[in-house]
Amino acid sequence: MKNNWPIWEVFIRSKNGLSHKHVGSLHAADAEMAIENARDVYTRRSEGISIWVVESKNITASSPADAAALFEPAADKIYRHPTFYILPDEVKHM
Repeated sequence: MKNNWPIWEVFIRSKNGLSHKHVGSLHAADAEMAIENARDVYTRRSEGISIWVVESKNITASSPADAAALFEPAADKIYRHPTFYILPDEVKHM
C-alpha cells in the first residue's frame, strides 16, 4: 500500500553541473522504484545525467539553530580561509 512506502530524497546532477542538487522528495517501495519515479517526475526534459535517491530516514542534518556553535569555531582558524595567498596569473578559476 502506497501509504506505507517510505519517503525518498531525490538529487539530480544536471548535464552542465558538477554536483548533485536536491530537487524534491517522493514515496516509493524501494530504491529502484524511487530512481524510476524520480526520473519520471524530476527529469521530464532530459535535464539530468545522474540520479541519487536516499531514504529520508537515513539523512541526519544539523539544526539551523545550532549554526553558530557548529560553524563559528572555524572562523578563528585563518589557515582554513586562504584569502591572503597571492595566486600566479597561470592559475585561473580558483
